[in-house]
Amino acid sequence: MAFADDIAKVAEQVRKRAEAVSGEEGTKMGLIVPFFSTLGYDVFDPTEVIPEYIADFAIKKLGQFEKVDYAISINSAIVMLVEAKARDKKPEAHDGQLKRYFNGLRSAKVAIVTNGINYLFFTDLRHENMMDDEPFFIFNILNHDPKQIENLKFFHRDNFDALIIKRHAEEMVYLSGMTQLVDGLLRSPSDEFIRFLISQLGNIGSRYAIEGRITSKVTEKFRSIVKKSIQGSLVDLMTQSISKEIGQSSEISSPTQLIEEADEIQDETDQDSEGIKVETTAEELEAFEKIKSITSQSKIYTLEVKYKDVVSYFGVNVGKTTWWFLRLYLSPKKKSFVTRLPVNEVKALAPSLEVQEMSASFGDAVSRVIISSVSDLDSLSDLILRCYESEASKRPSGKAA
Repeated sequence: MAFADDIAKVAEQVRKRAEAVSGEEGTKMGLIVPFFSTLGYDVFDPTEVIPEYIADFAIKKLGQFEKVDYAISINSAIVMLVEAKARDKKPEAHDGQLKRYFNGLRSAKVAIVTNGINYLFFTDLRHENMMDDEPFFIFNILNHDPKQIENLKFFHRDNFDALIIKRHAEEMVYLSGMTQLVDGLLRSPSDEFIRFLISQLGNIGSRYAIEGRITSKVTEKFRSIVKKSIQGSLVDLMTQSISKEIGQSSEISSPTQLIEEADEIQDETDQDSEGIKVETTAEELEAFEKIKSITSQSKIYTLEVKYKDVVSYFGVNVGKTTWWFLRLYLSPKKKSFVTRLPVNEVKALAPSLEVQEMSASFGDAVSRVIISSVSDLDSLSDLILRCYESEASKRPSGKAA
């Protein structure tokens, strides 16, 4: 089932329950908990979705320690903080409590305020490790469009990466502002904008150059000309079928595009600066060595196998982090890995194991294989080799001689 279908299902539940829900506790259990379950978090695991979280630095008010309604943890690192409001209350971060927690927990890069209907997402774009006053993303479970579903995928447990989320948040904020600015200029060109265009006419050709000063009278004379030229340009773009290309270049980057950009950065340095300490475990290194040994048996490709360890997964790739073919999730309670191969193909190569279709496809992840331990990889050499060769075949070099 696609992620959009999962969200549609929980939205229908919320729609049916909303009127019957009252108070903060009812909102949490009836509306908020199902939403985070759909995002892939184990709401029944108190080490992953921590209710009534109290930090070491919490202060007392009226004899009680301040706390946040939920702290969400991935691999023992708290990555999100959630403040819940009753369904009939506005979701506003007004009392400063959530801010104090966000500012005090360096690993938490996302704060959410929600009444079970609207979800307001905050991060620290203005000042490092200080929660912004304004949300960078607002999601209404009962009223949203497909692009917002794509934005929501960034917060799924399988996809969570603090660096990428922050880059995405920054792009969302400035794209929104720039779109409003350009829209205003196109609909009602300012005097400054008109004067700028007039001053540039001479660069097109000497016949277009305006002699003398660009006075207010000249500006007013050109106002209707500028409006007509804008309208004509837009019509030309549409009739030439370029609008789709423009949309692709100007829309918010997809998760895959953002990962490609992040790959140009030193990931470990960036993650340290984000305050998230990623420790590669002995179990992950054991899995990597098994995978590396299996892929070395390929008679077609010789691309080097590498790994990238982040908060939410241990990725194995063929030279670049974006060229991954396996992502391992090796928590103490549950173990699995995801691939880019179709579910049916994976089932055929792993007949004795449970194979699931990915609900929140990210970076072309398609299927998940449930394992009991790293030793299960020994019996999956055909599948691992197929994953490796499938990814290697997309790359420009690496064929065996």
